[in-house]
Amino acid sequence: MRNRQRDAERNDWQAASGVRVWGTNLIGTGITARMRAGDEALRARAKALWDVWTEKCDADGVLNLYGQQLLATRSGEAAGEVFVRFRPRRPEDGLAVPLQIQLLEADMVPLLDAQSWPGLPQGHRICQGIELNRINQRVAYWMYRQHPGERATLAQSHELTRVPARFVRHIYEPTRPGQLRGVSEFAPILAKLRGIGNFDDAVLHRQELANLFTLFHVRPAPAGDPNMNPMTGMAVTGYADNGAPLATMEPGTTQELYPGEDVKFSDPPGAGANYAEFMRQQHLGISAGPGLPYELLTGDIKDVSDRTLRVVINEFRRRCEQRQWLTIIPMMCQPIRDFWAETAALAGHFTAAEAALVKQVTWQPQGWAYIHPTQDAQGKKIEVEAGFRSRESVITERGDDPDEVDAQIARDTFRAANKANKAA
Repeated sequence: MRNRQRDAERNDWQAASGVRVWGTNLIGTGITARMRAGDEALRARAKALWDVWTEKCDADGVLNLYGQQLLATRSGEAAGEVFVRFRPRRPEDGLAVPLQIQLLEADMVPLLDAQSWPGLPQGHRICQGIELNRINQRVAYWMYRQHPGERATLAQSHELTRVPARFVRHIYEPTRPGQLRGVSEFAPILAKLRGIGNFDDAVLHRQELANLFTLFHVRPAPAGDPNMNPMTGMAVTGYADNGAPLATMEPGTTQELYPGEDVKFSDPPGAGANYAEFMRQQHLGISAGPGLPYELLTGDIKDVSDRTLRVVINEFRRRCEQRQWLTIIPMMCQPIRDFWAETAALAGHFTAAEAALVKQVTWQPQGWAYIHPTQDAQGKKIEVEAGFRSRESVITERGDDPDEVDAQIARDTFRAANKANKAA
């Protein structure tokens, strides 16, 4: 299933669009942390250290933390799960905090089931590559030392290493109690994706063939024609000695034939007047499978009113917020922050008491853009003035830090006052 989804993402525009839409709406430019405990000096110190570390936190040396959030989301969509491994580093490695994050594909943890295995503690068992103790707690993950690629082989003991669960976070969205591994959001529609893709390709190929031949010219060969075959009395213009045409058929080709020859074509039906509606109906089902709005998956907003679009987008945003706050933040973002704070304390940046405060953060996904800027802004203003919500909640909803917004407003006011004084 995992390989089929990856194949669909590489070769089918609908699967590629779906993964891209999920990544864009779940992560955007990143889910950021805003510290909410401790005094202002500690918050400023922690923020400065965090900002420096996030730029160099990728163990592969490619992305920053927010790029890793996006990559983890895209990989999770394709495979249904992704693994985050904490990689402690040495102080001499030159990192602000001696820790890096490594993203591992689901392939790195084989679907291995074993009651006994070299290095497996007594009483423990391995289920789908996850080591469980007697009360079914996750205590370790059995991982390949190198990516197994696409080869299908059984895991060998010398190829696997035991990684304690403290250094691994398994990110997936369970849909059944006791589910150990994740399943792709696109699993329900993979067969339909292949079928619709084949149908669309067949229609396209049929239309190409229908436009291939244009004109055949049948003429008798004149007497004495050097191209006349004296044995058959027929012209051989346009043919090789073996009777094959000298020119391949292309749009606009004029092909001469032997006298008496005729050409008959099959008359396949065209795409049909209902082709567009049929494809639209199929795309509706394909978009519903992974929970994506049809309009976002296909980019088709024909005959869609702004009120209808608002209903669709709002429902999709609720689903995104559900995944952000119930899956991505508790399973990836907060564990990374916790491990980072503990590592920073061991490196001498914080005391144990300060590290506990540094872990207390509010996560801010990128804010949603207004569907109707004027009406949306006026509605939020009315809510704040009526006391139905706070100004801070409006700012946070947009993905901004209220403290930074207030500081920016203060600087703007100070600059405006200075400008006015100079003009006076």
